[in-house]
Amino acid sequence: MTSGGLSEKKCLPCEGGVTPLGPEQAGRLLRELDGWELAGNSIQKTYRFKDYHQTIAFVNATAWVSHREGHHPDLEVGYERCSIRYTTHAIGGLSENDFICAAKIDRLFEF
Repeated sequence: MTSGGLSEKKCLPCEGGVTPLGPEQAGRLLRELDGWELAGNSIQKTYRFKDYHQTIAFVNATAWVSHREGHHPDLEVGYERCSIRYTTHAIGGLSENDFICAAKIDRLFEF
């Protein structure tokens, strides 16, 4: 269900002064993602792995994608899981960047 459209986009710099997405806009973009859920003013998903090595490889790949996009998630890492939470801190809510990065991370998980 991961949208090729979102994963092909590039994040735009956001330094504030932009209104966060409303519930309708966020819901529409969320439907383009697989397994992500709204959590307050963020979106989140937990990925599961067979061991710590796979988890850390995924974390490192996530860090690389995030750095390239200039949009960094909050990560919670465990032995066989990684939970990712995206929000746009500069605006105190969700922007399209959060959904773009979520789609790109989903693409990583497909490998």
